[in-house]
Amino acid sequence: MTNKTHIPTRFSGKMKRTVLLGTGLCFLFCLLPAALWVHHALQPVNMKGENRNFLVDEGATLKQVAVALEKAGIIRNSILFRLAGRFMGYDHLIRSGEYRLNGAMAPLNILETLKEGRIISHSITIPEGFNLNQIAEIMEQKGLTNKASFMERTRESALIAQLDLSGDTLEGYLYPDTYRFQRNETADKVIDVMVKRFKDIVSPLDARIKDSGMTLHQVITLASIVEKETGSPEERPMIARVFLNRLKKNMRLESDPTVIYGISDFNGNLTKKDLRTKTPYNTYVIKKLPPGPIANPGLASILAVLNPAIGNYYYFVSKNNGTHYFSKTLKEHNRAVKRFQKNNRKKQR
Repeated sequence: MTNKTHIPTRFSGKMKRTVLLGTGLCFLFCLLPAALWVHHALQPVNMKGENRNFLVDEGATLKQVAVALEKAGIIRNSILFRLAGRFMGYDHLIRSGEYRLNGAMAPLNILETLKEGRIISHSITIPEGFNLNQIAEIMEQKGLTNKASFMERTRESALIAQLDLSGDTLEGYLYPDTYRFQRNETADKVIDVMVKRFKDIVSPLDARIKDSGMTLHQVITLASIVEKETGSPEERPMIARVFLNRLKKNMRLESDPTVIYGISDFNGNLTKKDLRTKTPYNTYVIKKLPPGPIANPGLASILAVLNPAIGNYYYFVSKNNGTHYFSKTLKEHNRAVKRFQKNNRKKQR
């Protein structure tokens, strides 16, 4: 008979409990540092962090955003940030745009900000009298939209028709005002906002435009010329009266700004040759309005065309002080030209 050692059952149970307890303690000792690390990684980087603009590109993935945030010093750990985003179901809900973030924000708050699309916008003022090219340039300089794309869309006939406007371009219909746009805004969005503003301003004038005997396109075209001819608000009704009188008499408008607009590579020096060169916009040659606006006029210039000054004025000449002298006859105008040109030459000596 073989002798066997008998181990009491209660001793075996005690050993099992000891093993389980030891395993549990080891697990906790291993888990605790990991938990502390995760907790630390999900805390703000710097409670005194300053605001920073952070751009999420169109189509960027959560991984790309997380890596960029860590690189920018806004979060501690991109891997945990990404895992947290996936756990919260935000991995496909991050919105593109420009955000104002800082290292004092908890990563979970940053995730919430990106998911809700709390995008910042930038203020931009379009001055009265700016043309399409100038608007496109200032928009691109501020990083709000791409100039080439913007210019291309303003000449797109399908878009112009969709906006229920006439003309070969949107020149004249992008209302000069102060706007707020997001960074890298689409050209269509910018155009839509500015045209809507134009319609909000001009729609109340529909009856007056109809009474003027001109189309909206003609009114805006003439208003754009008035806008470019004078920087003096009180003169606009007088300038409008001169041009309306000349159109009624089938006289050429002879407006320098229209000639300049028709020169693609204008160098700042208007020559006699330029005045004689035929273009659709050279009102020293054509006896009518140019085919469309030469700039984007403000309300004051539009109202000047609809409510011009009274008088049989057909001419005006610069007084070299920002204002003009208005004449009823060519003889009077020639005297004024001689007088103010002579004074200008004296000032230049």
